[in-house]
Amino acid sequence: MKKLLSILTVFMFTVSTFAQLNLKSDAAHSRIQFTVTHLGINDITGNFDKADLTIKADEKNFVNSKLTFSADVNSINTHIEARDNHLKSADFFDAAKFPTMDFTSTSLTKTKKDQYTLKGNLTMHGVTKPVTLTLIYKGSTVNAMNKKTTYGYQVLGTLNRSEFNVGPNFPAPMISDLVSIKGDFELTAE
Repeated sequence: MKKLLSILTVFMFTVSTFAQLNLKSDAAHSRIQFTVTHLGINDITGNFDKADLTIKADEKNFVNSKLTFSADVNSINTHIEARDNHLKSADFFDAAKFPTMDFTSTSLTKTKKDQYTLKGNLTMHGVTKPVTLTLIYKGSTVNAMNKKTTYGYQVLGTLNRSEFNVGPNFPAPMISDLVSIKGDFELTAE
């Protein structure tokens, strides 16, 4: 009986180990892009060049997976240095005080093939709020350079910057309150 229990324990541990795949984003091929409307007439786009996505993927049922992502606020890049420095200042993100934006999933619901509603908590500028995003699985391939399977995921959504107290002295007619985000990530198993 002891031997049977021992075998069952090893089997259960082995099954649970292989049922979860820990995926980590490749920094060189991952970033979060944002778009705001300036003066009501023009879209301004920028990136957080340093962004990480981690997925603890449940291989049997992906909706049970857990996702986290983080962006380094100091990596903001709108291709205008003066604007980037202003966005890092206390007028907007206050990067010295709040150096990262962080997201942790609370639920994942499949909406159609390779697309999910992703709910979770976003912390930005010291404020944590629930947000709803879209997660799209873009596919996988074996990378010829490192021979590892690479997975592609995209995160899409919109946020109201006022809910996170970002740029409170800049009204919506100057800079839109609504911010579109798009995160593109390549991930490999750890």
